Amino acid sequence: MSAAKASVTEQDLQAYVDGWLAPPRQAAVERYLSEQPDDAARIGDYRIQGEALRAAMLDSGLGAGPAAVPERLLRAARGGAAADRGGWWVRAVAAALLLAVGLGGGWTLRGLVPGPVGGQIAGESAEAELPRLAAAAHRVYAAEARHPVEVRAEEAHLMVWLSKRVGRPLGAPNLDRFGFRLMGGRLLPTASAAAAQLMYEDEGGRRISVYVEAVPQGSKTEFRFVDENGLGAFYWLDGQSGFALVGPLQRSELLDLAKAVYQQIEM
Repeated sequence: MSAAKASVTEQDLQAYVDGWLAPPRQAAVERYLSEQPDDAARIGDYRIQGEALRAAMLDSGLGAGPAAVPERLLRAARGGAAADRGGWWVRAVAAALLLAVGLGGGWTLRGLVPGPVGGQIAGESAEAELPRLAAAAHRVYAAEARHPVEVRAEEAHLMVWLSKRVGRPLGAPNLDRFGFRLMGGRLLPTASAAAAQLMYEDEGGRRISVYVEAVPQGSKTEFRFVDENGLGAFYWLDGQSGFALVGPLQRSELLDLAKAVYQQIEM
């Protein structure tokens, strides 16, 4: 057992997830997680799960519905009225869970939430779940100053690794002409398989992410847009893969990026 592994306890990991560690101890835990991929994946699950619960609790932007315009992928891209996808009961359950977290310490409740990242909300389709999970993952990792990605873009095995785990050939879309450079990527858990996240950043420090996961049944959909509590997300299904582009950008800017991602993935 390494000295780093021996010095980090389960209580340290719990406090790290909840944001209670002092900076020196947080740095020690992050060094430990960089050497322990299994624990790092588990802690990543818990952090995404917490973000998903917080997002479900909020009223704003729980689901902007699609609106039709010509062309298959662009029918929903430029319109759409807001609609409440989750319903009052989703927010009520999320609020109850969060209240329990606040009163009793969130760690003990995490095992009660189904699925690696909270699972699919009852009655919610896999397609509707896609942008929710993509946005939750973006919130967690885009905020990281030191570890926004698991494998950096310069490492040659990045796309080979993600392609193998997601189950389809993946190429990293080039978004340089929009001012966004690829930082790298990471593997994420889903309720049934694995997802890939590619993170991009522009010179102003804005970050966007491309999220890809396997879906159980092959189908095609047009672009759909949602506002996930201040994060815009364009998402679509193509065959047995689901895609989402997420970022704190204007809808029109995100649409241009989504079209570029789609065109390059389909090449």
